[in-house]
Amino acid sequence: MSKLKLATVWLDGCSGCHMSFLDMDERLLELAEVADLVYSPLVDAKEFPEEVDIALVEGAVASVDDEKKIKKIRDHSKTLVAMGDCAITGNVPSMRNSIGPEAILDRAYIENVSAQPQIPCIVVPKLLKVVRPIHQFVKVDVFLPGCPPSADTFYTAIKALVNGGPLDISALTRFGA
Repeated sequence: MSKLKLATVWLDGCSGCHMSFLDMDERLLELAEVADLVYSPLVDAKEFPEEVDIALVEGAVASVDDEKKIKKIRDHSKTLVAMGDCAITGNVPSMRNSIGPEAILDRAYIENVSAQPQIPCIVVPKLLKVVRPIHQFVKVDVFLPGCPPSADTFYTAIKALVNGGPLDISALTRFGA
């Protein structure tokens, strides 16, 4: 039996979901027996693969680049998992929605700098007017709530997805396990 292809993606968020994913500790070795991590901030792949079995996506869609990325991920993934509250609700990144992207950029790159105040136009992608959760752009197959979801939640969900079994994380997420 060939291994499943697993990807993790970080959009606009804090990387806390990836840290919690890594907190699975030795259970990562068990996961490595049945799945290869083919794309992630944790590996050196530059391009999202043509075909991925499970894509775990952290963060909200806040920029034009994020929007392009989430659509590509959906097109090339059998199962898309929204991992964490930023991916599911917009959470912390969406706090800028009431202020707007222009005010955020001015504050960060004009008001708070002493040398060469300017809004970058090459490195920083164009921000969307409103930060939104990923399900407002693409179909999401599984939602893993939490800020971040616990390592136990990740393990339970990934194990069920890999084995094709029932996915019931309600007991883990209800009490913050």
